[in-house]
This record gives sequence, structure tokens and C-alpha cells, in this order.
Amino acid sequence: MDYDVFELGDFVLQSGMRIPDARLAYVTLGTLNADKSNAILYPTWYSGQHTDNLWLIGEGMALDPTRYFIIIPNMFGNGLSSSPSNTPPPYDRARFPNVTVYDNVLAQHRLVTERFGITRLALVTGWSMGAQQTFQWAATFPDMVERIAPFCGTAKTWPHNYVFLEAVKAAIRTDAAWKNGWYTEQPWKGLRAVGRVYAGWGLSQMFYREETWRELGYASLEDFLVGFWEGFFLRKDANNLLAMAWTWQHGDISANPTYNGDFDRALGSIKARAMILPGEKDLYFTPEDGEYEAKRIPNAEFRPIRSNYGHFAGGGINPVDTKFIDDAIKELLAQ
Repeated sequence: MDYDVFELGDFVLQSGMRIPDARLAYVTLGTLNADKSNAILYPTWYSGQHTDNLWLIGEGMALDPTRYFIIIPNMFGNGLSSSPSNTPPPYDRARFPNVTVYDNVLAQHRLVTERFGITRLALVTGWSMGAQQTFQWAATFPDMVERIAPFCGTAKTWPHNYVFLEAVKAAIRTDAAWKNGWYTEQPWKGLRAVGRVYAGWGLSQMFYREETWRELGYASLEDFLVGFWEGFFLRKDANNLLAMAWTWQHGDISANPTYNGDFDRALGSIKARAMILPGEKDLYFTPEDGEYEAKRIPNAEFRPIRSNYGHFAGGGINPVDTKFIDDAIKELLAQ
């Protein structure tokens, strides 16, 4: 699927570093109406690209391109927007600067306002790191965002989630082929190891106990671990994964000059009507963390996704979960 690129110029980050000639890749579906009131923003997730978001878009669905103008911006680090893998020296590969969720949202705000002249968003929604961006949008631009529907994600990365990502990073860095980020060939053993690490976290204990992987067409547990999980990460670039893991680990809607680390105040500032959709059995963006946040957001409803798919209840691989999310967003848009 073709995509467009918004040129950001030299984009200064929260860290004080910059991405020279920064690029924000994006796609749009549908038509922006005359008063520009039908815009929906749907950010991508860890390693995901815009094509990976299409499962939640379609005629008759909540995200219906015959009714709404849907913008899918690609996160920095995902290989399409500015990333370690596509940035020229000297900011390439291991020298790609650290990017926050806040940095991503500021870049997306420029796209939305400068490219399209949009001043209000009917909805911001997203899965996982897309949910992190959703919360960040609502806290950073509370007068611009009318509704949010973050699913399987939280407004900050809580400590246990941070620790989980340390294992993902270590799986890459312990492969000798990684060469501190200056590899000439992908560290294939490390990427396969990432898949093995992720397999135990992305899906629930019940998913494995009930052999739900059979519903996805796999013949055995090992077949699933190789075919789904190793295959998933072998398509990725190692430095891109590490860059986005850093972004994920430092996600916090209050970590910016507006809130200066006051997380509860940031949550309380959200004016959007919110539908909070955690995975009931999500092992790292836990429903307990999500419930803490939802209680501190005005006009928020907390509605867990009852699924044994864990975090991947929001990944578009189970039709039952997809319908649950779609129905919830339909209800939110009707309010």
C-alpha cells in the first residue's frame, strides 16, 4: 500500500537531539468533509506499519472510510517514518536519537494541522503503543480531541512493563552479530530470540493452556512459536526494534513541560470522552494499570476485552475481539 510523507525539516526532540530532515510517513482513507469535523487519527504500534492497522477499517465498521477521514501516521522508528534503518549518517543505526511518545505526537500534530488544516479530531484510537499515543494526544491537546478509544495500552509504561522490555532488548544485544548496532547483516539469532521472549508475554496463560493457537492454523506449539513468533520478528530491523523499545519504556503522558511528571494531573486534564479497552488477560499493559488511569480521567468508561488472547486481543487476529473493539468504538462515536 502506497503512503505519503510529511517533511518535518530538522525536528528537535525532547532529548535536545534532532532528526535532520525528519520524515513522517502516513496514509489517509476516506474524504475530509467541508467543515473538517470527520477526522480520525489511528497511530501505529511497536514495529507495526500503517498496513497493520487496516483490519479495524472498513465500510460498515466504526472506522468507516465512507463516513470518516482516517489518518494513520507511522511512528518514528518503524522503518517508514524516520528510523535507525533509513536515516543517513551520522544519525543512522546505533546513533539514531531517542524519541519519546510526546515527540511522535508533536510531529503528528504538525501533520494534522499543517497538511490538512484540521483543528478538531472526532476520535483518536490505537492499540498498544498506538494507545500510548492516543492518551498522549488527549493530554497534550485536550481541546482538540473529542473522543479517545485506547485499546490494550496505558497512559504510561508501568514498572513491570518496563522490565518485560528489558528482556526484548537483551535478546537482540546478546547476539554477537548485533555488533553494538553496527551490524551489516541482521542479528537473526537475536530476532528469533525476541520472538521466543515475546511469545510468553503477548498471549495469556489460558491461550496456551487451551491450545488456542490451533485456531490460527498451527499444528503444534513449536509450530506456533516458529511460524508465528519467530516469523513475526524476523521481518523487523533490530535497531528499529531497540529504538521503539526505548520509546515504549519511557512512555508517560506527564513527562513533558506541561505536566512536569504530575501523572494524575495529566490524566485529569483529559477532556475527551474516553472508552478505555484493556485486554482482560494482558500481561504487560495490565487491566489493573488501566483501571487506575481510567478512574482519574473525567468522562471515561472502563470496558475490558474478555479474551484469552492477552495483549493480542487488540491485534486483529481474533474476529470476536475485533467485533468487541469495533462495537465499543461505534458506541463511542454515536455519543
